[in-house]
Amino acid sequence: MKNFVAILGLSALLVGCGSAKPKVDDLALNNPIETALDLTAVVNDKVPVTINPGRFTTETVTYRLPRVVQGTYSVSDFGKYVDDLKALDYDGKELKVKKIDTNTWTIANATKLDKLTYYVNDTFDIESTGGIGGENPFSPAGTNIEDDNYVLNLHGFIGYFDSLKNNQYTLNVTAPATFVRTSALQGRGETSSPDGKSITSSYSAERYFDITDNPMMYGKLDVEEFMVGDIKIVLSVYSPNKVHTAASQKETVYKMMQAQKEYLGAVNSTPRYDIYLYLSDGSETAPKGFGALEHHTSTVVVLPESSSKEGLAASIIDVVAHEFFHIVTPLSVHSEDVHFFDYNKPTFSKHLWMYEGVTEYFAQHFQVYEGLVEPSTFYNTIMGKIATSKNLDDAMSFTIMSENILEEPYASNYYNVYMKGALIGMCIDILMREGSDGNRSMLSLMKALSAKYGKEKPFVDDNIIAEITEMTYPSVGEFLKTHVEGDVPINYNDFFTKVGLTLGETEVETNYIFAGGQNIIFDADQEKGAIFFSPVALKNSFWKAQGVQVGDVIKKVNGKDLTLQNAQQVIGGMFSWQAGQDYSLELERNGKTINLQGVLEKATATSESLVEDKNATDAQKALRNAWLKG
Repeated sequence: MKNFVAILGLSALLVGCGSAKPKVDDLALNNPIETALDLTAVVNDKVPVTINPGRFTTETVTYRLPRVVQGTYSVSDFGKYVDDLKALDYDGKELKVKKIDTNTWTIANATKLDKLTYYVNDTFDIESTGGIGGENPFSPAGTNIEDDNYVLNLHGFIGYFDSLKNNQYTLNVTAPATFVRTSALQGRGETSSPDGKSITSSYSAERYFDITDNPMMYGKLDVEEFMVGDIKIVLSVYSPNKVHTAASQKETVYKMMQAQKEYLGAVNSTPRYDIYLYLSDGSETAPKGFGALEHHTSTVVVLPESSSKEGLAASIIDVVAHEFFHIVTPLSVHSEDVHFFDYNKPTFSKHLWMYEGVTEYFAQHFQVYEGLVEPSTFYNTIMGKIATSKNLDDAMSFTIMSENILEEPYASNYYNVYMKGALIGMCIDILMREGSDGNRSMLSLMKALSAKYGKEKPFVDDNIIAEITEMTYPSVGEFLKTHVEGDVPINYNDFFTKVGLTLGETEVETNYIFAGGQNIIFDADQEKGAIFFSPVALKNSFWKAQGVQVGDVIKKVNGKDLTLQNAQQVIGGMFSWQAGQDYSLELERNGKTINLQGVLEKATATSESLVEDKNATDAQKALRNAWLKG
């Protein structure tokens, strides 16, 4: 999962993994579970769902929707979006159903059970309006039910019987004939209604995991299909106001995926990869959680529609590249907690530094390694991650945090998996190259682990660090023991020295909400509900040139009111601003209204960053070259 954090800590990240072995119903075990969604019969923004499990021989059965889904690290409680669940016998009469908790129902007289029926609310609407209590799913893990768009993360619609998670599933989705439909799930054909107004698409899944691992998108979509080597890429875009098209981002995705394939080499083997891109228009019912959620052969992405073409392209590279690299870990290299996932009572692996941290490192490192960005850009990214990680708890054991990620103080430090976690990957990469004269790397280590374990064979959580140490060098083992299992902060200068880099002042290009790195130019007053320019704003060349003053309260951005409630959406849009666009701001300064408007110009800031050490030795230069170019 990659959460696209815009600013001010106003975006929250979310969720995790485990398993038990329930009693098996021998008769039902042999039956595929027949499921159906009817998008033509939506009532009050709710989709009707039918579940037909076949015959049971036990008197009581338990049905659940996921409390937690894979790839996320917080509670989603998809059961709270279910309404009017009924259990019907073979005569169409209702059986007794008892709701055990938010996500769990038990059905008595289950030998008479024919099917379950219920309605499902979408999470996008609930998320936007404050919801029905508790945490709401991270948007890319959520669901959308609108006249012209359906985001079908199937874990939000279809549940499982405790004893039948390994049963085959069949799924029929009925939708208007005019809808475009894309799915990562294996299709079994389509059937048109007699009047031709609807089409039922049939799919199959080997087990419940495959239901949760294969999202769909239906509606008025824009779709581009193209080949990147031997991988078929399917890019499905929903832009409610037709601001963006799949064709406009095709080249960006092509170049990115081509570079990723080059970087990964033989690791990737999927014949098809789906990217579902939902662009949020900022309306009341639009999702607010920007980012993406990975699956084995697809990813669901939510980003702001207000982005420029260039800004959206940059976000796609940042977010989608991260998700694609998850094919290495945890999709290929993972622990028993991940492999035997319990959607109701998950246990959590100790190794988020690997699953999310190393993945994020690859998502940044491949760009400089494959020549998509200059080394200076990569250095600035690294420095930004260091700065952000220092604002979180830098003296916290990563393995303890990972294992307890739903609890405080660990939950509020989850974002550090993308910051310090990536830096951990960088440090191991440098140590690997140092120990092998540049011939081995973090990526080669992950390839070796993938060969040893792979998709169907999990590692033992408590053993993996010792195994990595045995497969690599004492320096790697000592680093993991001290800085990953241990709580000692990393001295990054030691690693920069190894590759002939040092700290120095540089003029760096920045955007319109930072002044280089992660130096946010805004501050907020919670009591007054105001967002204003901080002293850091004067370090941003663009805003300094516009004459902003410290304390200027921002009332409107491009004509839209800015409040604490919509700051993530509005300022998130500013994150994607590009030079050449028109802009307007309404400020309040000492009780007076100040209007700024014009055309955005390139923004820069003087920032401490990494520069090449003029006194670097040949050995340091060689190690740097191996690290950045191979």
